[in-house]
Amino acid sequence: MALIKSISGIRGTIGGRPGENLTPVDIVRFTSAFGHWLKGCSSSNTVVVGRDGRISGPLVSELVVQTLMALGLDVVDIGLSTTPTVEMAVTARGAAGGIIITASHNPKEWNALKLLNASGEFISASDGAEVLALAEAGGAVFAPVDGLGRRLPDERSMHHHIEAILSLLSHPLVRRDLVAARRFRIVVDAVNSTGAVFVPELLVALGLRQEDIIVLNGNVDGHFAHNPEPLPGNLLQLSSEVVRARADLGIAVDPDVDRLVLVCEDGSMFGEEYTLVAVADYVLGHRKGDTVSNLSSSRALRDVTEKHGGRYHAAAVGEVNVVRCMKEVSAVIGGEGNGGIIVPELHYGRDALAGIALALSHLAASGKSLAQLRRTYPDYHISKNRIELPEGLDLSAVFDRLAERYAGEELNREDGLRIEFADGWVHLRASNTEPIIRIIAEGRSETSAEHMAQRLVADIREGLHSA
Repeated sequence: MALIKSISGIRGTIGGRPGENLTPVDIVRFTSAFGHWLKGCSSSNTVVVGRDGRISGPLVSELVVQTLMALGLDVVDIGLSTTPTVEMAVTARGAAGGIIITASHNPKEWNALKLLNASGEFISASDGAEVLALAEAGGAVFAPVDGLGRRLPDERSMHHHIEAILSLLSHPLVRRDLVAARRFRIVVDAVNSTGAVFVPELLVALGLRQEDIIVLNGNVDGHFAHNPEPLPGNLLQLSSEVVRARADLGIAVDPDVDRLVLVCEDGSMFGEEYTLVAVADYVLGHRKGDTVSNLSSSRALRDVTEKHGGRYHAAAVGEVNVVRCMKEVSAVIGGEGNGGIIVPELHYGRDALAGIALALSHLAASGKSLAQLRRTYPDYHISKNRIELPEGLDLSAVFDRLAERYAGEELNREDGLRIEFADGWVHLRASNTEPIIRIIAEGRSETSAEHMAQRLVADIREGLHSA
């Protein structure tokens, strides 16, 4: 069905023909290239590998691990894990880099290799280009039998991750005392992946009682009970269960646990854009400074940042771009409007577990319910749409025509095309992870956001027809 190579990694659907899908041949080829590249840029001989709960995870993981060992590299095999846990394990083990085997929010037929450098961060676009060139050239050199690498099991990474989050107690950001005192009752939608293990473990560490944690879709088998992207239409079961169980809130994560979405006690959505807004509000109350999100994220973060006397900065979409901008401006908090929280004091990666600890600390300190807390923030509305891309399309030409049509508005071409209107904005860009155009619009009402989005959808379809 698809094989996509981008700064987000190597992603595709399982099965089919090599070069067109994510097949064993492609997995070995790209892993070989990455391992060869790591050996050329690091003195460490160790690589960390972890995976989410996908059906294809064991197969892909074994191919990756054995290929790295065939290159003479030692592999810290974490097994079932989360993206932020693997990121932190890379630095904890002094590894040359890491590979996270996950297709994040994509459906079950997808999987991916996400590539990390020695800092436990996604490799840059230029480094990714080198790895892709090596994969095309087939230049990897494998080790002789006496030089094969070892598999090194690791059973401490989850606990190290949670302990690091709890260590923010001393600052104080994570308030275990307040969280425990509120006696929260929480429903967790783990979408049949590793969140079923990691999220309850964190909640218990934060002082919740086991009987106050209700886990939905808790079998870690990759048979996702619903579309795994934590969008409102996919969280109806969670919303209903929060109300039925008289819970204080609901927590939804994606399969690799780097995105966090909250559901209020009345079953309403807190809003994935507002996860970062709320956490930033809390952190900025303790740490003065700047914030960063991507061009597709809500204006609400800018409003909250300026309320605390900081400056807001927008980066191109993609975690690596947000991280680069955060480092440039020394941001104290940042992330993406899809529920991705990046806490530099912990590590430079989206981390739903850190987001949970900070969001619960904020909620506990506020004395409010989650719905009441949501009403304290600016009320923007976002409409998200997508259009599938025809093969071979010159998307830049389509954007050029749109830029000409809206030349009278404020335009940003840093990442696709963002158009600023008097009452909102629209951001159009090609996805890093799927063969689609994403159309994100924000306005002061659902109607205005949807109107702007559909106006641009019609323009794009017209452009596709004439391309």
